[in-house]
Amino acid sequence: MGAAYFYHLTESPLDAALPMLLDKARERGWRIDVRGTDAGRLARLDTALWSAGEPVSFLAHGLAGGVYDPDQPILLTTPDQVAANDPGCVMAVHGATVTAIDIAAHDRVCIVFEEADQPALATARTQWKQLTDAGCAAVYWAQVEGRWVKKFEKEAAAAT
Repeated sequence: MGAAYFYHLTESPLDAALPMLLDKARERGWRIDVRGTDAGRLARLDTALWSAGEPVSFLAHGLAGGVYDPDQPILLTTPDQVAANDPGCVMAVHGATVTAIDIAAHDRVCIVFEEADQPALATARTQWKQLTDAGCAAVYWAQVEGRWVKKFEKEAAAAT
């Protein structure tokens, strides 16, 4: 079983931090499902990704629902949409749900949440408990003085 990686945005807003995380995932060769909670928020994130500048390279992506969805390296989806791009990585934003099944089915699952988004912060806390209770490994990262610092890691529970 894989692991859940929690990214706590304490210094940067999502639209500034997500391009860097996506760029790192693309460097690993993964296609990515950016799983959000509603189309309006994803549309705003879509605009922010198109205008992301240095130090991130160009991030080709699309909003789910188009004929080219299977070809997209990064596909932004809502809970009622299937990521047709065969993602190796899921990045849940805005409090989108991930499950232990997602952890097992993907190379990487990230839960990215802003300090200022209290509902997403509460969802991340709940997901930590649910996923670790289900036996998933979990790693918690937070921004500290402009860099990512690993604050806590919980290993996967041994299979019985």
